Amino acid sequence: MTGFLLRESTRVSTASVCCHANQLRQLLRYLGMRGFADGGLAEAVPSVGRWRDAGIPQFPASLAIDRLLESCDRSRRVGVRDLAILMLLARLGLRTIEVARLELGDLYWRSGEIEIDGKGHQRARLPLASDVGEALVAYLGLRCRRDTRRVFLTEHAPTRPIQPAGVKSVVRDACRRAGIEHVAAHQLRHALASQLMREGASLIDISQVLRHKHLESTAIYAKVDLTRLRQAAGAWPGAAQ
Repeated sequence: MTGFLLRESTRVSTASVCCHANQLRQLLRYLGMRGFADGGLAEAVPSVGRWRDAGIPQFPASLAIDRLLESCDRSRRVGVRDLAILMLLARLGLRTIEVARLELGDLYWRSGEIEIDGKGHQRARLPLASDVGEALVAYLGLRCRRDTRRVFLTEHAPTRPIQPAGVKSVVRDACRRAGIEHVAAHQLRHALASQLMREGASLIDISQVLRHKHLESTAIYAKVDLTRLRQAAGAWPGAAQ
């Protein structure tokens, strides 16, 4: 059993190895209950080490994000819509469900703000960057239906408010058009946090932009700021000064 899990760990992710270990325990418990194996054999399945925030956020480079935005055909309504969606994801760090939930009443043009319906329907306001606002205005000028308050609609009949899966499809299609490796929608949020970190923003500032409930959720982005990490690291004992 240990050998099986070790072989799997070289082939699949840590999360998948955890699933395999749990499935193996369930199988052995069943076999023990039916009398085909020792009842305590399931306890011999080793635990899989999986520590919180042990990984490093993966995100596309700024050049790849620029290519995603440039891939949108602004001569077509679907391209104008996709550009507005990508701008919200890349420039404001919105989640896919937050983009899907966006309504016309959430846009405060006079004050230059946007209100987000976030996790647990917690609402928060963010400054609406001028380039993001311009992309939204361009799409709203072409938007077909007037009987729904949702901002983003599907392009194929029957026209209806876009869903989070549709927002992910927008990112996937943009990657295909731009000829770059697939980028998950959430990775654009990681890229924004990394950019803010490189520009000198504090973790508190980044947590406010990303609307994290706990600062621990933001602290993982400190791992990607290699310049500051080098300054914090002490000299190796015995190394030349």
